[in-house]
Amino acid sequence: MKTDRLFFIDAVRAFAIIMMMQGHFVDTLLAPEYRDMDSSIFQVWSYFRGITAPMFFTISGIVFTYLLMKSKKKGLAPERIRKGLMRGLLLIAIGYGLRAPIWDWLTGTFDNSFLIVDVLHCIGLSIIITVGIYYLTFKKSLIFSILMLVLGVSIFIMEPWYRELDTSRIPLVFANYLTKSNGSIFTIIPWLGYMSIGAFIASLFYRYFGREKFKPIIVSAFIVVGTVLIYNSSYLLMKLYYWSDVLLFKQVAYYNYLFTRLGNVFILLGLFYALERFLKNQMIFKIGQKTLSIYIVHFIVIYGSITGFGLSLLLRKSLNPYQAAIGAVLFIITVCWISLYGIKTNAFIYKKLRGLFKRS
Repeated sequence: MKTDRLFFIDAVRAFAIIMMMQGHFVDTLLAPEYRDMDSSIFQVWSYFRGITAPMFFTISGIVFTYLLMKSKKKGLAPERIRKGLMRGLLLIAIGYGLRAPIWDWLTGTFDNSFLIVDVLHCIGLSIIITVGIYYLTFKKSLIFSILMLVLGVSIFIMEPWYRELDTSRIPLVFANYLTKSNGSIFTIIPWLGYMSIGAFIASLFYRYFGREKFKPIIVSAFIVVGTVLIYNSSYLLMKLYYWSDVLLFKQVAYYNYLFTRLGNVFILLGLFYALERFLKNQMIFKIGQKTLSIYIVHFIVIYGSITGFGLSLLLRKSLNPYQAAIGAVLFIITVCWISLYGIKTNAFIYKKLRGLFKRS
């Protein structure tokens, strides 16, 4: 039986969340003396850790937008738009909740750490922005696709303009979405760019998935475009600079991490899609579909969110590489087990939210 479900996406999500967990575990607990950039092993680990966030944001854009566009075909677009807005607000709320210093508040200590922006805030706000653009272009899906591609590429190209953005006159709660100077881990720019590119990719799958030769064409496109972005995007940007004399292109070429990371994401998407039939495993699907639960549990266990006590406090940066590697594996297994079988985070949260909206 034919299905329009993108099975490989669940596998990519599972891979991304596992990479995120091991990255956070090792980065938080590995002793400083082992963080040697002259070590080839540490270099490889650092490189692949740098791919995790771009992959996560791009996949989030693909998943959300694909479901959004499918709902239009089924006549369920208004409901999906409402759910999308609720999802975005939920992620922002959870993001603030995970960073709420409850024990400090109880002892009368208040600071601005609660307002730090992290990955969930940015994904949530990106979803809301995507919903808004989709709503405005509802009758013209092609315009939506083009706008999302242009938005993503524009955000990457304009990176030098907002790299040192002055937000001193903006209230802190909003400024933290635009700058890391106050401690934010992620900011809406450039990460909205990856979500936008993901939305564009979703529109391609929505439009052409199931057609003859679509899979080999899109896999080849992922690999070819990804390779060009990794190895030649700086060269192409310099060519644009020489041709147009626009300094911005040169500035991007000399600090070209956004396009190269996007290239890494494309290569991984191509490989996962090409190998999709080998990845249809029930456990992989479960992990891929429970990324929010896994994120929440791993955040609490490592950083002591809500509880005030986590591995970062217990072990600090004290592990050697062997301990960190073994610990990361045990950590991933434990968090996945808790998230899949120990608690029902997603179901609980959505049940409470549905009840709240019904009462209001």
